[in-house]
Amino acid sequence: MRHGAVTYFTPEGVPIPPDGVPLNTAGITQAEAAGRLFSQHGVNFDRVIVSGLPRTIQTAERLLAKLESTNQIEHRPSLQEIRAGKLRDIPKHELRESFMSVLYGTASLDTKFMGGESAGELLDRVLPEIDGLRQDPDWSTLLLVLHGGVNRAILSYLLSGQRTMMGGFEQSPACINVIDIGAAPRDVILRATNLSPTDWLQHDTRSSTMEVLFGQYSAQGSRNP
Repeated sequence: MRHGAVTYFTPEGVPIPPDGVPLNTAGITQAEAAGRLFSQHGVNFDRVIVSGLPRTIQTAERLLAKLESTNQIEHRPSLQEIRAGKLRDIPKHELRESFMSVLYGTASLDTKFMGGESAGELLDRVLPEIDGLRQDPDWSTLLLVLHGGVNRAILSYLLSGQRTMMGGFEQSPACINVIDIGAAPRDVILRATNLSPTDWLQHDTRSSTMEVLFGQYSAQGSRNP
């Protein structure tokens, strides 16, 4: 899963540090809807892993409450979202590209996200975690509550069998991806992706999550030139 919706800017247009941003009202609703969905279908988790950032912890907590689950939530900081640089250091004419470049086609591994971490650096810390979980025989059904960029990295790796970053996987807030995997690289079946528990058809938008985020940033920039 991706975490539920968050608000990255205050009503006054001030950016909120992403490492501490909590779920907003919509995000809480989405996380609880996901929990009800799992409950209705009798899904139980052997393990629950989050990145450790508040938005993933809160999503997991809200979801597990609807399952009446006693699962302990495991924190894996290496699965935190791809790290952005300082936007003020990016020339204005390059800002849109800095938001979107990792999500275009198959990104070059040296492509940087908002002037920060590169796609290759993200893969270097995420893929060993996935390999380790894959070889662990002590679980059957695992819940990962992570982030859009991290989920794209995992999906790209599992489906291609290669260290690559494909940007075309949309990851809406609190979306669910269902993947069957085995220990061998070829043992991968993607059963579902980007299932939004509160908006199944997602027919009211033509924008990606990163386009929405860039629009929010651009709007606050125009209010605070």
